[in-house]
Amino acid sequence: MRRLHHGWESRSTRSLALLYEMGLEFELVIHSFRKPLYNDEYRQLSPAGRVPALEDGDVTIFETGAITEYLVETYPESGFGRPVGDPEHWQWVQWLHFAETIGQHLATLTQHHVVLREDWMKSPTVMKYEAMRLRRTLGVLEEALQGQDYLLASGFSAVDTNIGYSVYGAARFVRFDELPNVAAYLARLMARPAFQKALPTKGAERLYNKDFY
Repeated sequence: MRRLHHGWESRSTRSLALLYEMGLEFELVIHSFRKPLYNDEYRQLSPAGRVPALEDGDVTIFETGAITEYLVETYPESGFGRPVGDPEHWQWVQWLHFAETIGQHLATLTQHHVVLREDWMKSPTVMKYEAMRLRRTLGVLEEALQGQDYLLASGFSAVDTNIGYSVYGAARFVRFDELPNVAAYLARLMARPAFQKALPTKGAERLYNKDFY
């Protein structure tokens, strides 16, 4: 049995979108942000008590990057990986990890704008600084996407589900007015059926309910 543990609009969206892109059958287990996952039962799947966690037979993996590598190597017929020896292999690997570079700024902004509910808990300095750093990482994508639809010249790959989620979340905190390539990239991703299926269903508990510019 293949099973993905997920929270709507969290980083596990990367894994969910990839599973849909690959056309693999799986059970989707939705977890609420209001119910802590740091308990003995769930920590058997994800030691830090976070989503995602992917169960695939006897294999359990709990990091989005690792899940991506596992899926493309275990099911190479998807063509979404770039194996060793492929001319784009190291570009693929670099973008996979760059998703977390973007994600660290996104996570900090989410903590301050969404998780810390009282104004006295938040730091305007941190929020301003992290928004600037997030904008800088998006600038890297803006340059890389010049003249191409996806991050690799050969076309869509699994790294676009990882970077794509980070861009999706970043749009809540950074305006894309001066990032036309990034804006077009996000629009292309959101037009893909797999990405649409990975978005919150009607009435679902969302992480982001508004923009935070």
